[in-house]
Amino acid sequence: MKNIGKPERETQNRIIQLFQDELKYTYLGDWEKEQRNQPVEEELLFNFLTEEQAYSEDMAKKAIDKIIKAATNLSGGLYEANKEVYKLLRYGVNVKEEISSSKETVWLIDWKQPNKNKFAIAEEVTVSGKHEKRPDLVIYVNGIALAVIELKNSRKGVEWGIRQNLDNQKDEFIPHFFTSMQLVLAGNDTQGLRYGTIQTPEKYYLKWKEDCSREFDYILDKNLFLLFQKERLLELVHDFMVYDKGVKKLCRPNQFFGIQAAQTHVRTRQGGIIWHTQGSGKSLTMVWLTKWIRENVPNSRVLIITDREELDDQIEKLFIGVEENIYRTTSGKDLISKLNKNEKWLLCSLVHKFGRQSDEGDYDAYIEDLKKNLEGDFKAKGDIFVFVDECHRTQSGKLHDAMKLILPDALFIGFTGTPLLKKDKQKSIEVFGPYIGNPYKFDEAVEDGVVLDLLYEARDVEQFVTDKQSIDEWFEAETRGLTDTAKIELKKRWGTMQKVLGSKSRLEKIVFDIVKDFKIKPRLSTNEGNAMLVSGSIYQACKYYELFQSAGLKECAIITSYQPHHADIKGEETGEATPTDKLLKYEVYTKMLNGKSAEVFEQDVKTQFIKEPAKMKLLIVVDKLLTGFDAPSATYLYIDKSMQDHGLFQAICRVNRVDQEGKDYGYIIDYKDLFKSLQKSITDYTSEVFDEYDAEDVKGLLSDRYEVSRDRLDTALEAIIALCEPVHPKDEPNYISYFCGNTEIKEDLQNTEEKRIALYKATVALIRAYSNIANEMLKAGYTEEEADKIKKEVQYYTDLRETIKRASGDALDFKRFEPGMRQLMDMYIDAKSSKKISDFEDQSLVDLIVNVDDSSVEYVHAPPRQAVAETIENNVRKVIIEEAEANPKYYEKMSLLLDDLIRQRKEETIAYQEYLKKMKDLAEKVSNPSNSNNYPTSLDSAAKRALFDNLESNEILALALDNVIQANKLDGWRDGGLKEKKLRIAVNGLMKSDEKTSELMQIIKAQSEY
Repeated sequence: MKNIGKPERETQNRIIQLFQDELKYTYLGDWEKEQRNQPVEEELLFNFLTEEQAYSEDMAKKAIDKIIKAATNLSGGLYEANKEVYKLLRYGVNVKEEISSSKETVWLIDWKQPNKNKFAIAEEVTVSGKHEKRPDLVIYVNGIALAVIELKNSRKGVEWGIRQNLDNQKDEFIPHFFTSMQLVLAGNDTQGLRYGTIQTPEKYYLKWKEDCSREFDYILDKNLFLLFQKERLLELVHDFMVYDKGVKKLCRPNQFFGIQAAQTHVRTRQGGIIWHTQGSGKSLTMVWLTKWIRENVPNSRVLIITDREELDDQIEKLFIGVEENIYRTTSGKDLISKLNKNEKWLLCSLVHKFGRQSDEGDYDAYIEDLKKNLEGDFKAKGDIFVFVDECHRTQSGKLHDAMKLILPDALFIGFTGTPLLKKDKQKSIEVFGPYIGNPYKFDEAVEDGVVLDLLYEARDVEQFVTDKQSIDEWFEAETRGLTDTAKIELKKRWGTMQKVLGSKSRLEKIVFDIVKDFKIKPRLSTNEGNAMLVSGSIYQACKYYELFQSAGLKECAIITSYQPHHADIKGEETGEATPTDKLLKYEVYTKMLNGKSAEVFEQDVKTQFIKEPAKMKLLIVVDKLLTGFDAPSATYLYIDKSMQDHGLFQAICRVNRVDQEGKDYGYIIDYKDLFKSLQKSITDYTSEVFDEYDAEDVKGLLSDRYEVSRDRLDTALEAIIALCEPVHPKDEPNYISYFCGNTEIKEDLQNTEEKRIALYKATVALIRAYSNIANEMLKAGYTEEEADKIKKEVQYYTDLRETIKRASGDALDFKRFEPGMRQLMDMYIDAKSSKKISDFEDQSLVDLIVNVDDSSVEYVHAPPRQAVAETIENNVRKVIIEEAEANPKYYEKMSLLLDDLIRQRKEETIAYQEYLKKMKDLAEKVSNPSNSNNYPTSLDSAAKRALFDNLESNEILALALDNVIQANKLDGWRDGGLKEKKLRIAVNGLMKSDEKTSELMQIIKAQSEY
């Protein structure tokens, strides 16, 4: 029992014994009664330099004078003094033995032969200062203090040791003793060890994580044993320290072991991917690996490719911090020129960005720029290593291929902070190679305190249609005079979930919801925190901004890729009282920018958001600021946008940064019920698809997607060629005649409608099949001539589709309908106040997702059927819209479509599995209505099936009505006059109901067969 709560002294004695017996350090003694005023033991250093390193006494004294001068000069503060001392340790001390002789380098530490150095430990080292202090343990290498350890007893938290270290570095105590310190540590027997460096804040102290074959009674002993292996200690100091804009940083375990693994890849000339989760120091990993390559690979050169100006700038500053100059290329021509000469060993190149259309670079333009500037005698000089940032992005494969042509002997290493999901991991591995080291996952980073855990809450804003009849009447009035196909196009445009969820009433409820949170929620109510709202579109973001201004939350701004320009509103004025989408965006943005450029406004707003959250509480974003290390962090993230995979994962990482005192969690408020997608984003990426196989064995598997893509493209091309085969000669007038008839005769247009719809669908299928493989045509087995021919054919049929749409009147200019349809939504779609629908309470995302039991395992290893169902869930609305023309049942009225979409959304939040099943069944019926068991075999046309659907499934009556229509319809009967009246009378004669006849006449008029 006497071992419980034992005093600190017992721990200290045990640790000193560990250093002597296990680590073979020399014990220098208890120095409590001696006084020191500097971190360098001159006699020990002198003996090492003269006896072990064989420098002359004069050279040794001069070198010692230089390091003592640097170590005792605190005029620029502790950071600058420590930086100067580190330079002398890392790069040696340049001295002259005599005035006339040339300078020589005196190495204070023998980095190449670690065991030749003198490792020692002293305890109770009394140091004089304004107020005397006495660190528990100090680690010396050749008489230079490199580490200090504060120990606490088992009952006192390790944080007390950290705070003691921080106190000791203040001017009131002994800052001069820390000028040579590289590791600053604190520990106890119950919590183990925490490590940092000079001036590291308490929240950034780290744990060392590593498996160990040795068993120890205390984790503290294990941590010290691993960290202070002689070679390990010197490796940490030599290769893993950086001075970054006033902050000294050292590596986390994941960075250390990731770089060690990368060193092996470099030696064996094998590329790969380094993935460490968002916020865990990817940029520094890049810097440290680059420096190691430079010093260990002869004639090496490193090219770092990024697609953000801020990262380009950050990398430049980091390298300058470790005494290396990096050359930032200004263009493709400049890069090619520098590669062709062996003058600059370290280059960074920025993938072009044109305008503000995307946070990702314009890879195509960048590649074209490089190829255009290739010189005839070009051959890159040196042994080149290419680092590609954000290598998970789809277009990085294009970049890899292009750079391989230019630099065939280069070794490529991809870096990403984002998980490689199953759907694109195969391609990423194919392009760059396997993972380098172990991925550093989200739950590990949370456990290590590198990032914060997240609290998740789903909220629902229920909507309902207030007046179905008015919607029907409004729509009919708005679309009077349009062809049936044009009406369907308008319904496709406006009958989507995004438009429904964009109703003014719903947005108002969400705005009031967020304003209330700023009154009552932790950190928001005290102006310590800030929030981001992810909106579904730029238009919606502008509506949100207006509503927040009206609600009194004026400390907000929109940050999107949009940049107002007078050309945007050219041709937008329709004469309607309500502005079009583009007009509204232009007006709101212009007023918000108030004369500033979008770039200046964005920078000012970001600065305020980060440094003065009380003055910039909320940012409304769509895509910008959600990815990349430079994106600002927030306390709360409100999501009102359908997101998945990389985009969703990177977005939630906006709120998981350890960036504020007292911030324990990041908060996610989800208005789109994305929990299943979120679960997938965090769990599904860990599957090691091909890691257990040799590269040669997997080669065939990786090429399967090319075969599938090629078959799909060939089939789509054959289909559209067959569709156009009857046209001869194949010129514009003949195409128009075949697909439209006489465009001045309505009957011709109606009789050829099915042909046009088939053309439109075939063209869409061709475009999709081509776009999936357009950048990899040669890999798919096409020759350059074949690829060029197919490209021209795709363009040909795309142009043909547009020509036929224009000629037939099926093409629709949506601009003049935008104001009316927006107004329709706002008037007849209402919403209730939000309600909390998740029952997760205060469970964190790690608890919910990473640490869940069987349900998570089942999801990760989902069978193919469930994967198909997941695809249906994500795409069913799109499928319905594309296939709806084939069966009018699904498009009876605008109000029914709106009501159905809202109902589907409600069911999604109530019963996910039931919703999924319904969506799958619906998609199957949409795709193949004729195969449905609901239809008797006699109903052999779309028109007959439509009649059957609307006659209460009465087969005999549907066939009878079809006969009546066929017998009584005259050419051009849709004239609104006598011909239409004649058919109406015939239909009514069968139905015996004016009301039912009116309903059926609308359906009959929509059928191309009649």
